[in-house]
Amino acid sequence: MVNMARKQGSHSDITGPRVQDTALRLIARHGYAAVSMRQIAAEVGVQAGALYNYTSDKQSLLFDLMQAHMADLLAALDAADIQGDAMARLEAFTRFHIRFHLPRSDQVFVSYMELRNLSPQNFAAIEAMRRSYEDALEAILHDGEVEGVFAVPDTRVATMALIATLTGLSHWYREDGRLAMDRIEAIYWDLVRKAVAV
Repeated sequence: MVNMARKQGSHSDITGPRVQDTALRLIARHGYAAVSMRQIAAEVGVQAGALYNYTSDKQSLLFDLMQAHMADLLAALDAADIQGDAMARLEAFTRFHIRFHLPRSDQVFVSYMELRNLSPQNFAAIEAMRRSYEDALEAILHDGEVEGVFAVPDTRVATMALIATLTGLSHWYREDGRLAMDRIEAIYWDLVRKAVAV
């Protein structure tokens, strides 16, 4: 029997993603601590209590946003199938990172700035996913040292510095800015290459 009391458009496959998208936008704009479940519900157009059909609490919602972002990132990196010598792989990784993150500025902001608001268990889970991504870049830097084309004092520190540099692009780049994306990407690759090259 069809439940006639359910609002049109309130099906979980429609409302669930709307809850996620709305929460992401509001947290990116105002910060996790400032956003309430009631505010998210009002933006989605449902009663506050209805949100708990889609998430158990605000902490779970934040974790789900971060986990989805990291899962997408790791899947995309795997699909990119980066191969070749260390220099070629570093260039491919650099360009991949930029192209993946740039259209996802809200996800990037939330994933980096709201880590402190995760519970210890949730933090550990996200940190493990982040470590997998970082390890991919560190392996490239290590291989580059073995090949004699890279020289860095510490591959772990260099990994973190390069990811921070590349991710920072999401905070200031604008499509209608002075330089086209292809030019920005080339500049960043030049900076990365010079930062680690012998």
